[in-house]
Amino acid sequence: MVWDEPVPISRDQARATYLAVKRTEPETTPADVPDVVKDLPGKVTLHPGHVMVSMDLDTMDEMSAQVFTVARAHGLVCYDPQRDLVHNVAPLGVHEGMQLHTGDGMIVHDPDLGLVHDVLGTLSPRNPFVALVNFGRHFMQVSPGYELEYKEGTLIRAIVPDLEEVRTAFHEYATGERGFLDRHAWQDQPV
Repeated sequence: MVWDEPVPISRDQARATYLAVKRTEPETTPADVPDVVKDLPGKVTLHPGHVMVSMDLDTMDEMSAQVFTVARAHGLVCYDPQRDLVHNVAPLGVHEGMQLHTGDGMIVHDPDLGLVHDVLGTLSPRNPFVALVNFGRHFMQVSPGYELEYKEGTLIRAIVPDLEEVRTAFHEYATGERGFLDRHAWQDQPV
């Protein structure tokens, strides 16, 4: 679902909005069709102030990426009820073109920092890694057990104690800070 919010919202707020809108009847003859509708893939259903996009599970990853991109281009919030994740317009990291990749198939270009935080909480056997990638320059990746990998020239690896430390390291990486490099015992890894 996509809609306008004046400020970034939490996943809980997005979920509550989605559930409330889902209980309402769709507009059958809307007076004003939002511009975003013509750019969205899939089946679109209009609700007052909100646009629902339906897709099948076989194409969900590809179509979700398209919906996220269109929503961002229109300055709209996007909530993914399958993954229970919200995509806000901002704040973004400092690396333009950065991509968020997950082991369960999600790819988001220029993810907002709140999304990165929430996605890290989904690490599991179904989602065996999360990576922030700046192609051709550097990347940071984590897998369950909190094995953190960072590559900028040489691939290095560290085990971090908990999810909050992983979130801190990813936040620092995304915002251009380097404190994560000093806080952990890194080991060079063969490529």
